[in-house]
Amino acid sequence: MKPGLAALIHPAPAPQFFLEYLANKPFVMHGLKATVKTLTALPFLQSLDALLNSWPNQVQAHLPDVRDEASAVEASTQDARKLFANGMGLLFDNAHAHVPLLGQWLDAIRADLGLSALTYGRCLIYATPKGGGTAPHCDQNVNFVLQLHGTKTWWIAPNRHVENPLTRHTMGQPADPELQTYARVPLPTRMPAGSRAVVLKPGSLLCVPRGAWHSTRATTDALSLNFTYAAPTWLDLLTAALRSRLALSSAWRETALPASPEAFDMLLRELAYDVPHWTAADILDATEGR
Repeated sequence: MKPGLAALIHPAPAPQFFLEYLANKPFVMHGLKATVKTLTALPFLQSLDALLNSWPNQVQAHLPDVRDEASAVEASTQDARKLFANGMGLLFDNAHAHVPLLGQWLDAIRADLGLSALTYGRCLIYATPKGGGTAPHCDQNVNFVLQLHGTKTWWIAPNRHVENPLTRHTMGQPADPELQTYARVPLPTRMPAGSRAVVLKPGSLLCVPRGAWHSTRATTDALSLNFTYAAPTWLDLLTAALRSRLALSSAWRETALPASPEAFDMLLRELAYDVPHWTAADILDATEGR
């Protein structure tokens, strides 16, 4: 089976997946084997030692004060090995940049999800020591987690404070200023009651919905391969198309002089006349490269 969503969720049918995906609910499967073997058989994913021995870049280590990407340091692979032994989780970022096969899977899954060509997709590898995990947080992306080694529990809950967040937020940390303008405050400092617990073992797959609150804890040393997608919103597509269109005008490219807004007023009046004639197809032609 070729790389893509169907292979990742096999034997579940796509309609079953999309029923939960579009309802913003976690999707869980266990016992994946044959259709993801091209991923699980990659030599550098056979163990943490194999990964550290072959990784060409710095590794991100999550400090114990927050246990989150919000508090992390970059480390060499030699130092990362020591930090992991001392209980710190490791993140290997942009793995698809080093392994073309991962890039093929990343692009194929994005296309199958129907996400914009402007989507920021990444392959991430997480190494979590026994007893380690991540602090409760929400992400602006959709995350597919393929458990490779070890056992890790995820707690997931609907986010009733921030619908469709544009940025990541870790509970107990300062909120992004823009997020505060549309979130229900105060934001929670602990996982909501009734969170769903999902135990991932080798061959398990979890799709974490965008914006869902979640936290994790490993009961053994654990390694997972993640496909994450920060897809543009309608807001992003509009602003990208708007900039593309206005950049054609030398008047819009002039240096802004806030003390003399008369020229800006004229440009805004012209824009107000132009925008009502735009269609969704015009914008998508500009952003999707049709």
